[in-house]
Amino acid sequence: MHREALRHLCQCYCFDRPCVIGSLLSSTNTEDSELDLLVKSRRGATLFTLAGLEQEAQALTGVRVSVLKPGFLSLRFRDDVMRQAEPL
Repeated sequence: MHREALRHLCQCYCFDRPCVIGSLLSSTNTEDSELDLLVKSRRGATLFTLAGLEQEAQALTGVRVSVLKPGFLSLRFRDDVMRQAEPL
């Protein structure tokens, strides 16, 4: 429902290629599930811009949003998450 606006927010905060990961892609999704986004950072992206993106995305969608970069993921399951990620 908010795909285009979320893609635009990612661009504004110096992040590219947003993908949905986590429980929203599986049958473990519940009403309390958060939106997990995996993004690639561009020059100018910082932890502050990442936090700003999370806050604006939460305000837009009305659900908790977690924004992650591939480097934040454990090496044990990073490849699996990257394969399962669905472009936003």
